[in-house]
Amino acid sequence: MSMSRIKTFFALEAAGGIILALAAVLAMIVANSPLSELYNAFIHAPVVVQIGQFEIAKDAHHWINDGLMAVFFFLVGLELKREALIGELSDVKQIVLPAICAIGGMTAPALVYYGLNYGDAEALKGWAIPAATDIAFAIGVLSLLGNKVPNALKVFLVSIAIFDDIGAIIIIALFYTSELSLISLGVAAVCLPFLFLLNRLNVTRLTPYLLIGLILWAAMLKSGVHATLAGVLLAFFIPLKNNADPEHSPLEELEHDLHNTVAFGILPLFAFANAGISLAGTNMGELMHGVPMGIALGLFIGKQLGVIIPVFLVVKMGLVKLPTGTNFMQIYGVSLLCGIGFTMSLFISGLAFGGIPEDYDPRLGIILGSLISGIVGYLVLRANIKDADHPTLAKNDEMYLGVGEPPKH
Repeated sequence: MSMSRIKTFFALEAAGGIILALAAVLAMIVANSPLSELYNAFIHAPVVVQIGQFEIAKDAHHWINDGLMAVFFFLVGLELKREALIGELSDVKQIVLPAICAIGGMTAPALVYYGLNYGDAEALKGWAIPAATDIAFAIGVLSLLGNKVPNALKVFLVSIAIFDDIGAIIIIALFYTSELSLISLGVAAVCLPFLFLLNRLNVTRLTPYLLIGLILWAAMLKSGVHATLAGVLLAFFIPLKNNADPEHSPLEELEHDLHNTVAFGILPLFAFANAGISLAGTNMGELMHGVPMGIALGLFIGKQLGVIIPVFLVVKMGLVKLPTGTNFMQIYGVSLLCGIGFTMSLFISGLAFGGIPEDYDPRLGIILGSLISGIVGYLVLRANIKDADHPTLAKNDEMYLGVGEPPKH
């Protein structure tokens, strides 16, 4: 394959989702092949970092989930800050409908899961797993329809995903925190005023922020609060504008620099390390267990109901209008794509159960629910999006991970 074709592929809207899917498929193939021992040896390989008496000893799987995924959440935080200040979240009129849909799209799947696991305290730990949406996959499926997709439909899906990520961050902070270390929390708290001071002084060099951010991450890792949240906190202090050079945005520059690393490096590695499901001994009874079935039905049934019902109600009541150039069936197709919960669902599953329970594998439900949602969503949209000359998002306006590159300034 020539370099020009490779560059063309990575410029595609769907590239991030395709790479992510290939990494997941590869993990499943390897985990069910004679290479499975090597796969397990890789994800459980011990990695130790020690400075004096301070030590972080984790296996490769935890370094990926707690370390590299902190970079992913850092990028998400940068995107959220930009969206709130100058993007989709800065216009109240544009955020009402996606916000309502995101709330419904997180609540309904959790209720479906809860209903199927009521009375099982251990299983109920996973209630938030089907509440997440994987925007890289969802946009990847949407992009398969080409430029027939109305611009407003893409913006609507991305906006829902932004609020979905905000909800996921809040859930992780409130519900998936272990026993707290007050000393480590104190160290983390001390980092915040220094970051605030750097921001107020309009320090635009990124090195001081990243050095303090590294200390913040290590303290959060030891505190019992999930370390990835350090990435979100750090992102909120990165300055959007440079007072000395209005044309330069430190935040957007950093977002742009991180994009390919996260979309084509960190997320596929995360998928490879977490999607290696061994199907040996798997039977229908395991799939029908309340946890995987609750996740699958939560993603496929709960997500679509949680998104489309609020849309129908508020539009029929005259409170808001559908996005320009769209109809109810197209919005329904998007509600199905919201049921693709792969990356964040896998991440929350790891937090909820701390590993793979003996009697069932939550990842079966995540993959099944996401797969069905993606296929049905694509078919519904294909049947309801006609050939038309719709304006499409310019590459630099597709402002979400796995969609395209962030704005360049």
